[in-house]
Amino acid sequence: MPPRKPQSSTQTSQPISPSDPVRTATLRVGPAGWSYPDWSGYVYPARRPKNFHEAEYLSTFFDTIEINTSFYHPLRPDHAANWLARVAANPRFLFTAKLWQKFTHDPSATAEDERLVRAGFDVLRAANKLGAVLLQFPFSFHRTKETTAYLSAVLKRFADYPLVVEVRHASWDSPETLALLREHNAGFCNIDQPIIGRSFAPSAQTTSPVGYIRLHGRRYDTWFSENPAVPAHERYNYLYSAVELAPWAARIRKVTEHSRDTFVVTNNHFQGKAVVNALQLISILKGSKVKVPEPLRQHYPGLDSIADTPPAAPTLFLLGNLPAEKK
Repeated sequence: MPPRKPQSSTQTSQPISPSDPVRTATLRVGPAGWSYPDWSGYVYPARRPKNFHEAEYLSTFFDTIEINTSFYHPLRPDHAANWLARVAANPRFLFTAKLWQKFTHDPSATAEDERLVRAGFDVLRAANKLGAVLLQFPFSFHRTKETTAYLSAVLKRFADYPLVVEVRHASWDSPETLALLREHNAGFCNIDQPIIGRSFAPSAQTTSPVGYIRLHGRRYDTWFSENPAVPAHERYNYLYSAVELAPWAARIRKVTEHSRDTFVVTNNHFQGKAVVNALQLISILKGSKVKVPEPLRQHYPGLDSIADTPPAAPTLFLLGNLPAEKK
């Protein structure tokens, strides 16, 4: 079958499974997570309207967000249901979600742990809004006979979900790794990260109907830092330049040619830089201007060149005298 060319998403998408019929290829770009205190006044209004919700707000700019809280603890079903309601106005929207770290960083996960994970994910899947489940392994997860067997076991355990695997150590850069993922119908996560030692270099691989790209930034000085004086957010305090994004736009296009659903996730989240670069990538890939959050363009004036509307008229004095719910 010849590669399918990506088209703009115009209808609600279904989750991926091996038995799904062929559908038009889709590309979705968005940030990793939404709950960051430093996004206030950058991505989100400093004074938020009544009933403001971050995911709902972001879904007016993006067709995907990667849920990262599910990495730290299982996603609660009631939270998943609430988030579905929040993004319902965007029919093209799909969540992706990180698998609980107990399955990627700790080999002692139990059957009860699996039940808890599934309870939240199944709410998203039942609504046809779970685009991918990301298994993010650490740099210390090197390719050996034992780790390969463990990865295979986890893939079998969650085989009913649209899985994607992120490995960061270059020992996994092998045909055998790609063959293993294809065997399990799991996607390969192409990453951008500081290339230090045997770090996995940029790629444009596909091993399943789900294509996946994650951009972490290039903070070489803080990526592996264990200095307690360095704030954790500094690891992701990086803004990609247009020159740095261009090769990734080419890789994304290549991935979309061989995928049914492609997700591009920006994880360089400090002070909204992930949102800036996600918007820039959408503009590059679509060849058009995009909707831009007003607070963000005030901090990153370069966004004016890709914004589909002119900057809002100065209203700081007026807004300062209005009740929050009127803004």
